[in-house]
Amino acid sequence: MTPNVLLEQQRALMRAIVDGAPPAGLRPRPGGQPALLSVYRQAYTARLAAALADNYLVLQRAMGDAAFDALACAYIGACPSRRPSIRWFGDQLPAFMAGRDDLVPHPALTDVAHMDWALRSAFDAADAPVLEPQDAARVPVEAWPGLTMQLHPSVQTLALRWNVEPVWQALRVHEPDSGAGEPELPEPQAHPHRLLVWRERLDTRWRSLEAREAALLDAVQRGCRFDALCELALETEADEDAAVLVVVQAVQQWLSEGLLSHWSPV
Repeated sequence: MTPNVLLEQQRALMRAIVDGAPPAGLRPRPGGQPALLSVYRQAYTARLAAALADNYLVLQRAMGDAAFDALACAYIGACPSRRPSIRWFGDQLPAFMAGRDDLVPHPALTDVAHMDWALRSAFDAADAPVLEPQDAARVPVEAWPGLTMQLHPSVQTLALRWNVEPVWQALRVHEPDSGAGEPELPEPQAHPHRLLVWRERLDTRWRSLEAREAALLDAVQRGCRFDALCELALETEADEDAAVLVVVQAVQQWLSEGLLSHWSPV
């Protein structure tokens, strides 16, 4: 078999397995093509479904096996894997869920999926230096107004519509195989807010954000200077001193949590 013929055979086999294309062009093998292809097709779908369950551990626990498997099969058919690494399979699942009320029994589950994916992505984010609280003392006073800050690559802020954090936490720590009973889950409440996600060393972290801090983090991501952050804080504070204090306290917290990787005067 020449290299070109082999390549065409491999492509035809991939199309037959992944896309369900007719096995035209494939050379027959003992046992018959339909039976063999059925095994490969089922194994391919099962492997992708397992990858989704791993990437969306809490979502899978929240939905249960049957409902999650139905969602996974529909997603695999609509959004087949296009990346070499199976780790990143599922990046479009939250968006897919938003348009499939027939497969998603509660809209809060989409926010659970967003949270699952963000935390996995934070864990795999690029490494970068982390500023320490004592680094603030090395910045000259006159340099602070023009200071710009860079967030660690793992830092993300999510816009959520439901208060899913208590549900996510309860399901994340629950071990289904431990023999313990199912955790009592609070009913999610509609609550538009922002969620902060990041990685601290080898652990992923998250916390809910107040609107003021979320606005400040958005400004940092846009490259705004420290004095611009103070002007932003002044919109909700009584005077300039109070606004500066708000920003200073926010920066101190970001430093203590390892959210900042670099800063520089302009």
